[in-house]
Amino acid sequence: MFINWQLRELNLKIVYYGPALSGKTTNLEQIYAKVNPKRRGELVSLKTQEDRTLYFDFLQIELGKISGLTPKIHLYTVPGQTYYEASRKLVLRGADGVVFVADSARDQLRANVVSWRNLNSHLKSFDLSIDDIPVIVQFNKRDLPNALPTQLLQKSLRLNGKPTFNAVAMDGKGVFDTLKATIGRVVKRVQKEMR
Repeated sequence: MFINWQLRELNLKIVYYGPALSGKTTNLEQIYAKVNPKRRGELVSLKTQEDRTLYFDFLQIELGKISGLTPKIHLYTVPGQTYYEASRKLVLRGADGVVFVADSARDQLRANVVSWRNLNSHLKSFDLSIDDIPVIVQFNKRDLPNALPTQLLQKSLRLNGKPTFNAVAMDGKGVFDTLKATIGRVVKRVQKEMR
């Protein structure tokens, strides 16, 4: 959270985290396509020649006032590939909330678990636990014929009651439910801290 008192702006950062090709960038593209252009900034995306997210995707959304301040929600994704570990950690720094995008494909279970562990490890390096900030889990690609049961995903990731949403990000299904829940939890936490 960063407050610009001169402009009366409350800047909040939400990071979409998860394994490679799980749908993090697709979530941001869907949000960008459906949010009123007057209430959002441009979608900035750095990609490789193979159209993979190299560093981050960024989208800014404006909401109504909170404690007299105009909130600006900054949405980021991290690169899912394991060799971008330092970049993922850098983008995660200062996050007010996290959306963990899990890939429901059966052959991606290990990648989901490794990415979830990395998220926990990165948060610990910032002296935070997974329970210190709002974390919402999105089970993406629920339309796949080989989609794992959500109970198995929950158990494998050891979510311990974290809120979950089913999604098919390519079709926009579950994208805004996930975003709305995340923003709601982030705003609630910020309001509590500002009292």
